[in-house]
Amino acid sequence: MTDFTALLQPDRGQPARDIHVVHPDRFAEWLARQPARIRTAVAANKVSGRAGNRAILPGEAAEDWAMLLVCDEALDSPWRIASLGEGLPEGTYRLADGGATGAAGLGWLLAQHRFTRYRKPEPAGARVLLTTDVASIDETVRLAAATARVRDLVDTGASDLGPAELEAEVDALAAAHGATVTVTRGDALATGYPMIHAVGQAAARDRAPRLIELEWGDIAHPRVAIVGKGVCFDSGGLDIKPSAGMRLMKKDMGGAAHALALAGLVMQARLKVRLHLLIPAVENAIAGNAFRPGDVLPTRKGLTVENTNTDAEGRLILGDALTKAVEGAPDLLLDFATLTGAARVALGPDLPATFVQDEALAADLLAAGDTVRDPLWRLPLWSGYDDMLKSDIADMVNAPDGGFAGAITAALFLRRFVPATIPWAHLDTFAWRPAARPGRPKGGEAYGLRATWALLKARFG
Repeated sequence: MTDFTALLQPDRGQPARDIHVVHPDRFAEWLARQPARIRTAVAANKVSGRAGNRAILPGEAAEDWAMLLVCDEALDSPWRIASLGEGLPEGTYRLADGGATGAAGLGWLLAQHRFTRYRKPEPAGARVLLTTDVASIDETVRLAAATARVRDLVDTGASDLGPAELEAEVDALAAAHGATVTVTRGDALATGYPMIHAVGQAAARDRAPRLIELEWGDIAHPRVAIVGKGVCFDSGGLDIKPSAGMRLMKKDMGGAAHALALAGLVMQARLKVRLHLLIPAVENAIAGNAFRPGDVLPTRKGLTVENTNTDAEGRLILGDALTKAVEGAPDLLLDFATLTGAARVALGPDLPATFVQDEALAADLLAAGDTVRDPLWRLPLWSGYDDMLKSDIADMVNAPDGGFAGAITAALFLRRFVPATIPWAHLDTFAWRPAARPGRPKGGEAYGLRATWALLKARFG
């Protein structure tokens, strides 16, 4: 893991190169104030004042220089100087004119994170950013590390990250913060969490399904449950995916990665909550004992589910995990899942489809996302579509025919396991960035992590 602490340091007047970040609307005014050598360098680099323009600015001495970036990103954008965080030479920098780094420190850090498990890292020295926002350094570093945790877990190949490895991640997190871990597997899983068992039963023995739970905090504090879908690889089961659809299914545990990272933030900050983390961890494999289309599955809640699609397995394992979570009567319940392709068709990769059955929670969650520039988009828990979940032989189906409103019907399926009295939010997240942007490489990505963390801080900080 990248040592982010070393890359964001208090500004105590150390020698550092200046970074001039200029908005396109103010570029002409800024340029007019500069000495002739700066204007000459700007002209030589054909800097016109358009967003994205940049140039090296000469100083008074030959070895002295500064950096110009023309940028139209808002002052509160984490990605305002991310392109410089990954592109500048090794050294120490500060924003010119005493500018506070603010949220931009996060992008600076994440621009220097690399996933290097499978290849040697390219040699690159540290680019240190000095900041006068000293009080925010620890929080920024923690957020960077949590985001990197999500990215690294999602980027790891399924051969190296199965249910047992997810369990090890939870164990390590618990050891770091004095939490307790309980794991249910085998016969106890089959009787207590039958849908988790059914989905994972075809996997190899060393990749057997399990429910992983972590508990931390004072039992007198409000109870917060965080659930993450942990499908470590999804073949689609007997309703097998085509190869193109299976290519990225190492990322189907992206919900678990988000839940792990958020739980880590909660414990690092020692929020006054009783934390309950639940990760149903499975591999949806194909074998003679795989669960079948047409099987009727029992559930922990006592409902029966007619399995109409073995590739709609995420909602099944979440149903049992949510049931366990609500048995503790949480004051707040959040779940993360790479659940439906329909959400991506509707909203693309950047916006997690967000379903909330409590209006106050919905308002607070969406506002938190806006504040920290980690946007969410609310979709309706439209009860008019509940009929799509009807079964002729069981209490419900897991996947309606026709494909209409796929993200909504998946959320409605989950709602069957959460009483209306419990404030609950479901984030259907992609957990993957299909194209690189400054500070955000192609690959595993955290969407909604900072928004939910901001919500928890506001409510329990």
